[in-house]
Formats: sequence, C-alpha cells, structure tokens
Amino acid sequence: MASIQRLAFVGAGSMGGAMIRGALAGGLVPAEQIVVGEVISERRAELSRRLGVRAVRSNRQAVEGAEVVILAVKPQSMAAVLAELRGYLQPEQLALSVAAGVRLQTLIEGLAHAAVVRAMPNTPSQVGAGVTAWTAATAVDAAGRARARAVLAGMGRAIEVEDESYLDMATALSGSGPAYVFLFIEALIDAGVHVGLPRAIAEELAIETVIGSGVMARDVKAHPAALRNMVTSPGGTTAAGLAQLEAGALRAAIDRAVVAAYERSRALGQLNAKG
Repeated sequence: MASIQRLAFVGAGSMGGAMIRGALAGGLVPAEQIVVGEVISERRAELSRRLGVRAVRSNRQAVEGAEVVILAVKPQSMAAVLAELRGYLQPEQLALSVAAGVRLQTLIEGLAHAAVVRAMPNTPSQVGAGVTAWTAATAVDAAGRARARAVLAGMGRAIEVEDESYLDMATALSGSGPAYVFLFIEALIDAGVHVGLPRAIAEELAIETVIGSGVMARDVKAHPAALRNMVTSPGGTTAAGLAQLEAGALRAAIDRAVVAAYERSRALGQLNAKG
C-alpha cells in the first residue's frame, strides 16, 4: 500500500464523503490524519462527529502538510477553489480532482501546480462498489500515482488511463451508466409486476439478478455473448424475451445514450475550460 500520512479534502459532499469513508475502511490513514476544508460550521461539526476527521474553515489550512489534496467540489465551484489555492501547494503534494469535466490543464494552470490527477468516479462509489477512471499529468511520479490509486481504490475499482480524452468516454459509460442500469432495473421490476409478481418480490428478484449477472460477467472472464448463450436455450423462454429486446432496438438505444452523454461531457468540459 502507498504510504500516506495525511489526506486533505477540499469539499466533503457525497463523493468526498465516500472517499473519506473508503480511506478509513481501508486503513489508508487514521481519522485524525484526515483534514477537511468546510466553510459551513454545522457541516464541520457533523463531519467531526460522524467520521472523526478534523474539519477546518480554511482550505489553505486544510491542505498544509498533506501528501494528497483531494478537490471534491462541484465543477462550478472549482474556479474559486483554484484561485484560493493557487501557488499554495508544495511541489511534493499531489492534487487529485474528482470534479466532472474540469481538465488537467485547467487544474494545473489554476493551481500553478504540476502534480495533478483527474479522476471520474461513479455513483456506486458511495457504497464502496464504484469504478473510477483516472489519469495523471506527466509531472506525477510513480509514488504519486501509487497514492492516487490507493485513495481511489477505497471506493471500488480504479482504472488508470493514459489519454485524458478517455475520461469523457468513461463519463458517458461508467459515470452515467448507473442511471441506465437503474432504469433497466426499474423496467424489469415493472415487467415482473405486469406478469403477476408482487412488487416486493419483483424488486428483490430484479436487483439480485443484476448484481449476480455483473459479478458473473466480471469473474468468469467470458465474453458477454458467451454468457448470454449459456442462459439461452433454443426455442426457450429466454430466446423469446431476447427477440423482443432486439426488436425494440435495445442495443441501438444504449449506443445512442452513451454517445449523447459523451458529446455532452465534451461540451461541458469545453465550457469549464473557458470559465
């Protein structure tokens, strides 16, 4: 495990809170070595009470002496945070941003700091079952990458990509993907009720089916088509159901959704860069 003595968080909303919980659960750092910058006093008190971390009003105070500084604010708040911390980070400190659409170059220029990592976690990271695509600026050394990987792994799986443009693609796939899956689960539940299942039973069957299928796809290491064929008997119930999904152009609809999300992610990134 990478050696981290102290973590600093600028912002501790849903994703920042998930990262703190992951760091604590994984034993990455003790609670007293996590410092959070939070302007709202009630929120500071809540963080200290609930997580045992130290919460301070000043972001500059929070980042002092931390090996990794995590920027977990909303994209629209990032410009103010960068201006506040500009020139304040030491060369050995690593800045790790989880703000969607904020480019590496924007972070580097805004902070006047070269060692920057940009990451795209998804919503299941809040329960430790997420996946994060991340990339590092060229100034980040092997030790810095190891620290970034250790922090992000606390929320689930962390996948490093060398090309920053892949993060917009990951945003469209794994970032927005949970919403597509939730919609599928919702439709599966409603269909179960349609054929006569009590809603509570349909809900449990649908959720566990999606969870189990995901685990199987991950662990068996077979192509999804091969796994699908394992379930599909000639002339059977699954074949009849799949024929309806293909007739309804499910594949094409998913493709259009990912492409639309990708194009929107690129457009938002350009707006953030201009802002």
